[in-house]
Amino acid sequence: MSNNLPSNIAIENVLQSKMRGRVTYQGFVSSQIAVNFSYSKLYNDPSGKGYQRPIDKKRCKDFANYLSQGEDALYTPILLNASGHWEFHAYDSQRRNFGRLICKKKATLMDGQHRLSGISEYINETDSTLNVPFLAFHFLDEDEEIKLFDVINSKAKGIGTSLSRYLNRDNDDISWVATNLILKPESPFFSKGTLIGRRTKDKNVTLQNLYNIINLLTKKSALANLSKERKLNIALFYFNLIKDLFPEQWDDNQLYRMTHITCLNALAIVGNRLLNDNYLMKSQQPDSVKITKLLSNLKEIDWLATGNLKYLKGAAGSKMLAEDILNCIKSYK
Repeated sequence: MSNNLPSNIAIENVLQSKMRGRVTYQGFVSSQIAVNFSYSKLYNDPSGKGYQRPIDKKRCKDFANYLSQGEDALYTPILLNASGHWEFHAYDSQRRNFGRLICKKKATLMDGQHRLSGISEYINETDSTLNVPFLAFHFLDEDEEIKLFDVINSKAKGIGTSLSRYLNRDNDDISWVATNLILKPESPFFSKGTLIGRRTKDKNVTLQNLYNIINLLTKKSALANLSKERKLNIALFYFNLIKDLFPEQWDDNQLYRMTHITCLNALAIVGNRLLNDNYLMKSQQPDSVKITKLLSNLKEIDWLATGNLKYLKGAAGSKMLAEDILNCIKSYK
């Protein structure tokens, strides 16, 4: 793709500074300029110096939808390499680092291609203008450019789904329930759960795991439309009941597999069925006596880590175990 511009672009109120000896420019441009003053070097560029992946249209669409949230839709600056084709002119001698930036050719886009494509989609759909932040290096050679791209995309780590659920707990009921199952001392997951997704020998259940567990426990049932407080109380009732009935199996995750994720998901699937079938609508409470009697039959399952459960993995394993548990419970009704 050509880096030529139809005419020079002037950007006002730009701050010039240095990063590790490299001259940089920081500022804002209108979205109409932002989508046209840079280009991406795809990995198969004929020069052999390309590095960008093809655009993922879904990610662009997701970002465009994010922008539709209005003032809450904040985002980070795009990162550019001007390759020596941009000139900075200070406004006056008293403000040597503040001035006008003249773009004579397109910069290469090192980070932000999905943001820019999402912005382009958003402004075309809404006929609006956004103020887009940017950080541009005055000059990086092609190898430096590739190295920085690699660092950004391979060394930097995302915050992870567990921390994301935690940060979003006030806006999402399931995230709120899962978070409280880790934070509340009366929860059976209090000593087993980790908020940030980093497992240890004892804390082997992440917040994202619990999010999935609560979703399995409550979805497509009478529980789905309950308040988050009621969902929390039901989850506490159900899993505390299992813990109280089988304290050894619950506490020792080395000897037993009951609190391994595949098994917890299976127990959540079973709980969805049991709680839905034995929920007293008049009192808005689960039938604790009946559910306790049914769950007592879990003793028929071999929860030992050395048993057959060690071969069960993933969603398919959880569904298979859930069916076995339900068949076991039904045979003892």
